[in-house]
Amino acid sequence: MSDYLVTLESAWIIKDVKSMDDAVSIAISEAGKRLNPSAKFVEIEAGMIACPFCEGELNTALVVAGTALVGLVLQMKVFRAESKEHAARIAKSVVGKALHDVPLKVQEVQEL
Repeated sequence: MSDYLVTLESAWIIKDVKSMDDAVSIAISEAGKRLNPSAKFVEIEAGMIACPFCEGELNTALVVAGTALVGLVLQMKVFRAESKEHAARIAKSVVGKALHDVPLKVQEVQEL
């Protein structure tokens, strides 16, 4: 049995937002509230993607007509899992219970 660091990505919708920075802050805050106290050990960050033109990093938030779609990155350590797949299932289960109705996708699983 090994320990793993599982990275998940999620999509968070925020309504009535004025700027992209506000949308990211609200998404992180709301995710933190829903994860606390049952899964307060999950780390939350704003997602970043590579620009296809300049190869710089871009924020994964989009604001249109006062509604934002924010990509969040959630990291969780999973202890004593049988495999990478098992660790990913455990992380999705724990985070999914706290963030029901929020889409989750496994981004990366690293053995510790």
